[in-house]
Amino acid sequence: MKMIDTWLRQIGGAMKFSLSFKFIIGCSLTLLATLGATFYVFNERQEQLIIRQAENEARAVFRQIVLMRRWIADHGGVFVERLPRSQPSPYLADAEIMDRQGRRYTRETPAMVTKELAKYSREEGLFWFHITSLKLTNPENAPDPFERRALLAFEQENLREFTAIETINGQAYLRYISPLYVEEACLKCHREQGYKLGDVRGAISVALPMDKTFAEATLNRRRMFASMLLVVGALSGAMIFMMRHLVLAPMKRLSTSIQEFSRGNYEAGAIPPTGDEFEDLSRAFAEMAARLTGYHDDLQDRIREATRDLAETNQKLRETNRLLSAASERKSDFIARASHELRTPLTSIKGSMEYVTARLAGLSPQEIGNCPQDELRDFFQLINKNTDRLIRMVNTMLDIERIEMGRTTALHRAKLDLVVVIRETVTGLTFLAEEKGVRITTLLPETLPLRADEDRIRQVLTNLLANAVKFSPDQSTVTIRAFPEEGFAVVEVQDQGPGIPVAEREKVFDKFYKLGNKEGSGLGLAICRSIVEAHGGVIGVADSRGPGACLYFRLPAGPEANQANDKGE
Repeated sequence: MKMIDTWLRQIGGAMKFSLSFKFIIGCSLTLLATLGATFYVFNERQEQLIIRQAENEARAVFRQIVLMRRWIADHGGVFVERLPRSQPSPYLADAEIMDRQGRRYTRETPAMVTKELAKYSREEGLFWFHITSLKLTNPENAPDPFERRALLAFEQENLREFTAIETINGQAYLRYISPLYVEEACLKCHREQGYKLGDVRGAISVALPMDKTFAEATLNRRRMFASMLLVVGALSGAMIFMMRHLVLAPMKRLSTSIQEFSRGNYEAGAIPPTGDEFEDLSRAFAEMAARLTGYHDDLQDRIREATRDLAETNQKLRETNRLLSAASERKSDFIARASHELRTPLTSIKGSMEYVTARLAGLSPQEIGNCPQDELRDFFQLINKNTDRLIRMVNTMLDIERIEMGRTTALHRAKLDLVVVIRETVTGLTFLAEEKGVRITTLLPETLPLRADEDRIRQVLTNLLANAVKFSPDQSTVTIRAFPEEGFAVVEVQDQGPGIPVAEREKVFDKFYKLGNKEGSGLGLAICRSIVEAHGGVIGVADSRGPGACLYFRLPAGPEANQANDKGE
């Protein structure tokens, strides 16, 4: 079908055909190809059956001749009335007898009977057969080329039969030959020739005329071909009739309706009452046309609405671009500050190492032991302090990225008492607060159970308290309070510093954002927000109850939150 479609397309490039013509041509070619292939297979099969049938007939003739020869051999030959032209065999004892009436009878061997029957069959013209051998005792039994090939194959390849189609005197014959084996009865006459039981004595070839059979096969082929053409013609005519009345006419009406609709003159009454798929198609087209008008009006409304949405989206995109630009500026500012922050401890470390290296290089091995220990210890402490500062900065940046990328999977939740964690954190920061003269006070309940990552919560508390101490004036107080509230644990950190302007309250939790001129990288509160949100909580700046700033965070603490956390783990 693909080849036929390609052929029709190539022809259609030069001239334009109607649908019915293409359909009829395609179906006709398909039928011709299908029936032609079927005809070819049947013809080949018929020839094979004819040849097999002829082979079976030749095989039956051969078996009859063999049975006859065996019967004659088992009875020591047969006596037949002597004809004037026949002579008794000089190789047989008692080759001739006479009855009481004086009639003479000669004894015929299997070979002699076979030879006589072969003459009769050849004269009748039905078929003929020939006894032959490679070891001749009678020159008349000499093999022809076909028989010689077969005899050699019987002796060398141990074949049982040999067939071929040959043309002899302008006529076709089926040649069949099969070997004759030496049996017990044959040894009476052929023992002196060196044969033994089971040897190939010779063979009998049978030739069946095939001209009439092949003529009948040719006639059958012509009849089948004529029948094929008749079937193709009848089917093509039927398809032309059905195509015009069942397909083309309704299609023409539907095409006219579509053209009228394209001009705006469609009428719903043009549906053809065919009662088949064309009627369904026309009705579907009518319904589609009725809906198109409504869809057109609705589309206009949607276009206007989409135009408004597009304007709003453009406005949002401009705002997003502005925020991205601001974030880019903050990131660039952070990179500059981070470079400065990293450069400062690295410069200090490098200077200290150069001094120590130069100091030790200038001493002899005996003087190294007398090098002042306090001076070297001060430089090594300075190196250690700046190294810790670098590690904290790098770990802070890595923590933010790890928490934001992993969210809850980066947390290790466990049951804890938030009051205990707060007290331990405050104790750890007491020395830092006392250096600045700041006092940390706590307003805590007896216990506040929670399921969370203790190390991360401790990190949040440390950052909030350290920020509060950093921004608090000397001799001021930082207050941390915690309390339960409707299934949440709330923690507030209040300082007495300058406070956070309302416009800056959302920005202080952004990465790279830095408020005021205080030292720092601008990442402390950003990591706090990442940790709290990863726990399912919120963090922000509350309205202060007095001077300074009040930062808080809320974490789920109810049984429902604990169950959700367990599933999240």
